[in-house]
Parts: sequence; structure tokens; C-alpha cells
Amino acid sequence: MDTIDFQVVDETIGILKLNRPNAANAFSLKLMDDFNEQLDEIEHNDQLRVLIITAAGEKVFCAGADLKERASMDEKEVVKTVGKIGDIVSRVEQLEIPTIAAINGAAFGGGLELTLACDIRIASSSAKMGLTETSLAIIPGAGGTQRLSRLIGIANAKYYILTAKRFESGEAKQIGLVQEVFEPTELEGQALLMAKQIAGNGPIGVKMAKKAIDEGYELPKSDGLQVERECYLETIPTEDRLEGLQAFKEKRKPQYKGK
Repeated sequence: MDTIDFQVVDETIGILKLNRPNAANAFSLKLMDDFNEQLDEIEHNDQLRVLIITAAGEKVFCAGADLKERASMDEKEVVKTVGKIGDIVSRVEQLEIPTIAAINGAAFGGGLELTLACDIRIASSSAKMGLTETSLAIIPGAGGTQRLSRLIGIANAKYYILTAKRFESGEAKQIGLVQEVFEPTELEGQALLMAKQIAGNGPIGVKMAKKAIDEGYELPKSDGLQVERECYLETIPTEDRLEGLQAFKEKRKPQYKGK
């Protein structure tokens, strides 16, 4: 998979890196095939507790669709390709384990849409981003209109999408699009520190917390509370819960096994 790099750190943290730096890490058909193949492996790896998604180089995270490749496509092929990007973004969103987008550089269109599917976003201080599709006479087609509005509010989403505004990471933090901003040389290390903090928590508890938030968010509060209760009950019969109590009692760091 020469367009995707993947490594595992401490057996529990996956780092998926888009690797087409000479083509702005854009979503070519080859990259999308490689991405799907890697997601297959990630979904079946029971040891992973967190996934970091980033890209090669310091200038570009992902410029979105490969417009050079798209220029030779007919309308049906364009629609199919946009659908394929959307499917990858949705697969990332549906992963059971938490995901951290480490936005190392420019993230536009489908590149930013990919980060919107992640649970946490951090960015390089040099990163620029935007959903700029209306400037190309189209709209964000890989979930951007839906995910951005849910993340930063409908008025802000309309402002950024309708103007096709490009903005920097400081502004992204100000509107709640990213949680933290770091110097370019620090970004990957900080993403790893954050991933280690998450991986050190009870894996089942983390998965159930993510599930409760995702599934309850758009429900009426009473229904959301029921989702939370069901997820909480999943944690009760686990060995990890007992280990957490014992470790607290003994004033030591818990050794969670995901059981």
C-alpha cells in the first residue's frame, strides 16, 4: 500500500498516514483502495485502542479529491468517486475505537471532511483548511454539510461553506473545529501523547463512551439517557472494571486488558 503508511505503537495505537506528498495527499482511486484495505485490517485488529490519522510531510494533510484524475472522468464516474470518498469518511466515523486527526498541513474539501469524521482534531499552527467546494460550483459531497453543522453550529457552517472561506488553525480552534494547535514539529508527538492517554484508559469504557455520545447525540434527552444506560451496563461485568477499582484501592496504575 504505497499511498498509505501504517504503523502500530505500543501494540495499541495505530498511526495511519496518507502518503502522496507530491500530489497533495489527494484522494486518488489508488489511495482510496489502499485506505479501504487498511481499514479492513484496523477493524479486525482487536489490540488497537486508538487510531491517529495524519499525512506525510508538513505542508499538506489532504487536498481532497484528485482533481487532475477527476478532469478525465464523466459525470457518472465523478458521482461514483465522490461516493467512494464519502464511504471512507463514514467508515472512519463508524470505527469503534477513538480516532485523532493530526492535521499537519492544508486540509481542504474531502481532506477536511475526513477529519470531521474523527473524534478529536488537533492541528499544526501552519495548517490551513476549508470546505471550498462552492468556489468550484459544487458542494461538499462527503458529509461536510452535515458533519460541520453538527460540530460548529448551523450558522457557522453556512458561513464557511457558502463563502468557501479558507482559514487557519487558530481560527479553527476558536470556532471549535479543532481542540488543540501545536507547532509543526510537535504535532505528531502530541498526537501520540494524547493517544497514549486514551489507550491507558479502560478500552471497553472508552468504546462505550464513544458509542453513547455518538448514538445519543441527536436523540431526545430521555432516549439518549437510555442509550447511555445500556452502554454503561456493558462495562459492569468486565474484568477491567474490577481492575480499575482494585488499582484505585492499591494506589497504582491499572493494567487494563479490554476484557
